[in-house]
Amino acid sequence: MKLRQRLRGPRLGTKLALLGLALLIVPWFTYRQLVEMERILVQSQSQAQLLTAEGISTLFNGREDLFNDLPVTLDAFEPLFAHPLQTTVRLDGVADEWDEGLSDEYLTFGSQTGDRDGDFRLLLGERSGQLYAHMVINDDFVVYRDTEYLRLDNADHIRVDFIQNDGEDGRILLVLGESAAVTGFAMDDQWRFASTGAADNRIQGGLSWNDGELHVEFRFPIELLGSRRYFGVTWVDVDDPASREVTTTTRTLPTAGKQSFNLVILQSPEVRNIVQGLGYSGARILVIDQEKRVRAETGAIQTNSEGLQRTWFREVAELFEQVRPWIHEIIMQEPYINDHAGEQALVADRAIESSLMGEPIALRSRAEEDVEIIMAAHPIISEDAVIGTVVVEQNIDNILSFQRNTLEQVVTASIVSLIAVFVAMLAFAGRLAWRIRNLRREANAAIDSYGRLRTGELQNEMDAGDEIGDLARSVSNMLSRLQRHNSFLENMPRTLRHEINNPLNTLSTSLQNLAEENPAVEHSKYLESAKRGVHRIGSIVQNLADAANLEDALETEELELVDIGELLENYVANCKLVHENTSFMYRGPGRPAFAMVSDFRIEQLLDKIVDNAVDFHRPDTTIRVQLDCFRDQLQITVANRGPVLPEAVEKSVFDSMVSHRGPQNRLHFGLGLYVVRIIAEYHGGYVRAMNLADGSGVAVMVQLPLADVPENDIRGYTPIVTERVSAG
Repeated sequence: MKLRQRLRGPRLGTKLALLGLALLIVPWFTYRQLVEMERILVQSQSQAQLLTAEGISTLFNGREDLFNDLPVTLDAFEPLFAHPLQTTVRLDGVADEWDEGLSDEYLTFGSQTGDRDGDFRLLLGERSGQLYAHMVINDDFVVYRDTEYLRLDNADHIRVDFIQNDGEDGRILLVLGESAAVTGFAMDDQWRFASTGAADNRIQGGLSWNDGELHVEFRFPIELLGSRRYFGVTWVDVDDPASREVTTTTRTLPTAGKQSFNLVILQSPEVRNIVQGLGYSGARILVIDQEKRVRAETGAIQTNSEGLQRTWFREVAELFEQVRPWIHEIIMQEPYINDHAGEQALVADRAIESSLMGEPIALRSRAEEDVEIIMAAHPIISEDAVIGTVVVEQNIDNILSFQRNTLEQVVTASIVSLIAVFVAMLAFAGRLAWRIRNLRREANAAIDSYGRLRTGELQNEMDAGDEIGDLARSVSNMLSRLQRHNSFLENMPRTLRHEINNPLNTLSTSLQNLAEENPAVEHSKYLESAKRGVHRIGSIVQNLADAANLEDALETEELELVDIGELLENYVANCKLVHENTSFMYRGPGRPAFAMVSDFRIEQLLDKIVDNAVDFHRPDTTIRVQLDCFRDQLQITVANRGPVLPEAVEKSVFDSMVSHRGPQNRLHFGLGLYVVRIIAEYHGGYVRAMNLADGSGVAVMVQLPLADVPENDIRGYTPIVTERVSAG
């Protein structure tokens, strides 16, 4: 039951916020609808591309001659493959722009281990009629060309020998400059001097050197090669910059039984001519043979090169893309799949391998330019054997742009709307909570801590037309009725005193006349009992009337500056005379303790406390009265040895009509200590009761504010030295 009382449920603002979460159902349904629309569009596009790839593959079915027509016809030569490049290569010696799948295609020349000084690794690529080469050379010390020498072979350099279109030998020497530039020169038969005075600007390159490895990139126009495309590369290493003598020469030597290398561009011209006119906007068509070599390529995947303008909507959309995986998994109950650019090679390999095994396939991936593409591959058949495949890569970013823009707009609008609704609801809830709290504070302030009404009506929300206004008016009416009832109860003691005193006077007079007329019964125990009863009734009525009229009477009291120490000293002296059988002891601070009080009311307060102490103290024990002064407070303590207060009684002992004397003291109605509290609070102080530290009795402490009296007014005062009393 106690746990249920503590768990009272959420507050009004929390309830409205939870209710506002119901608006999430709108973007939830919208997201599911748009995701299903995206799947339908992608599936339709995949089927269309697969049909396109199938149609193109029919042009090559049974045409084995097209795939065997490579530019190498002599068995004595070994092919040196130039791989097609997808992106432009920046000639800086770093292979970042080369396709990641080509990292395993380097050919090593030199020693068998490939780690000797002068050994190098070579990778060739082709793009837009240019032959690109990337060389990784083992060289501990690079000797650059000295421009003061006419000879070009007295520094580290690269020799490229080939056969030109006219059948003559071609010789190009690439010199390395300290500016990281590589320059090509046409050379004489001895590879010493340039055959012309100027460099060949068609052959350019760049280099970088790091930890014993020299990286060189250069490009070479393929049009310089003849039909046989004989091509060779030689690295000449010079280690001594003073003597400039050649120490190591490493050539691109073919395997045993082969004369030299022939450059092979992995694209067949006839195949390219067939697919050249089949390309269309936003698509790229590839024809790949059984060895996974690109034989023809046409078209390009379009990218949004102009970029998107940075707007607040675009920034919100990008933020949504970051949290979309979590939203997708919550709404669709499935993981969010979004292929990154680094995974495109894996998707392409999977599609090509599946197609070369005879299974048409269509897969979705993301290109490096952050463009969504669909890759459809269909096998090329010849006599029940797969001789190649046709791959169609279609840019679907334009197809999905509508879906994505709509999704972003809906989600962004939903978020903005949801935030606006939340803010409005929170503001509304805050306004309601503020009104309710004001009403609660005013209602609590209408009744003090002792249950007395301070006002009979409320002021806040009385003119409001909603339910809170109805509640305020209801509470105000209830307080008004309670005030009338309390007024009736407060006036009842005065009315009772008037009504009861008349028959009591008559009864008292009759008992007195009876005793005078019959002297024999004057000392009768029955007559004495009747007199005591009449006296008790009168005392009860008088106590009730005094308690009821006390607050009104205090309002007319005049306060004066009184030395509380002197007042207590005289009061304790009088108590010793009145209570002859009780021992009293007083302890003061030894200096005046002035306070603005009504001395009559302070004595009335002391009467109630001392009466209690006399009634409850153990015989042969001393009642101790002590006055202490602090910074701006004085404290009067009355302590007696006797019964202690129960823990539950300490806080309610000063309430009205509360008595803890037991059933044998029916004359007491719990008004004595109530009067003490009223007088103490009227003087700006307070009163409390506590058990002594040793558990031998009770101490009642009254604290009152000290008056600010100049030092001159208390000069000449003789301190009172008595035994110190401790409340503990």
